[in-house]
Amino acid sequence: MLEIGEPAPEFELPNQHGEPVSLDEFDGRVVVYFYPRANTEGCTTEACGFRDELPAFDERDAAVVGISDDPVSDLAEFAAEYDLEFDLLSDEEGKIAAAYDSYGEKQMFGNTFDGVFRNTYVVGPDGRIEAVYEGVSPESHAGEVLDGIDEKSS
Repeated sequence: MLEIGEPAPEFELPNQHGEPVSLDEFDGRVVVYFYPRANTEGCTTEACGFRDELPAFDERDAAVVGISDDPVSDLAEFAAEYDLEFDLLSDEEGKIAAAYDSYGEKQMFGNTFDGVFRNTYVVGPDGRIEAVYEGVSPESHAGEVLDGIDEKSS
């Protein structure tokens, strides 16, 4: 995992609309969360948690960005189906996820494959890592990140 205080790796990836999004275009904090697969139970729960808390993130001047190795077309369907109004970024080769120590070998149902790990980083306005969340629980994660931002701000 990246460490608190390290510079966040830069990225430029297409969002669910096929438009490029880069880390340096955000002012304020950026919550960069990595998730394994659009339209799966845990990833939907996590995305909807961020969607539901989006006004609270906006109040804290924190943007939310989700990154997976799904193609843009899958992200577009996912965002439309669940009314996700934040950027979902397509990292099909897993290069950005790997730069954030969030991509590698996984095992499921006896199969081994490469994929995205469910990790989150909060990047501060200075471009440095402010918080790290590894192997998060989808159900309560958005609230956990908000609490962390509040603790950092007080």
